[in-house]
Amino acid sequence: MSQENVETVARAITAINERDIDAYLACCTEDIQLQMPGVAGVYEGADGIRRFFADIEDAGPDFRIEIERTEGVSGERILAFLRVAFHGRASGLSMPAETGNIYGFEEGKIRRVQIFLDRAEALEAAGLSE
Repeated sequence: MSQENVETVARAITAINERDIDAYLACCTEDIQLQMPGVAGVYEGADGIRRFFADIEDAGPDFRIEIERTEGVSGERILAFLRVAFHGRASGLSMPAETGNIYGFEEGKIRRVQIFLDRAEALEAAGLSE
């Protein structure tokens, strides 16, 4: 597992928590793809990432992500187990979740993010299931 890639994932998560779109985009290739479960389509490119940031702000202004651990999948992919928490803006309900995200890299930048709400599915997609 590339330590540089792990550090890039950490910087990207920090940028999300700080709502710093430019810092997030600095971690990514120009053609970044962010694939979320339950969302039709994929957030693509800088415009898609801006829409993603607007969507998480709409969902809950206190949206936060914490990295639990990371695993190398290959030289160019990292699996991160994350804890996500926020209170729904409309419902006021607390929405904790544990996700498994696969980050694909190209030339040291994040090229693709696949988010799984089921960690077993993330492990399977990463080729790490038993």
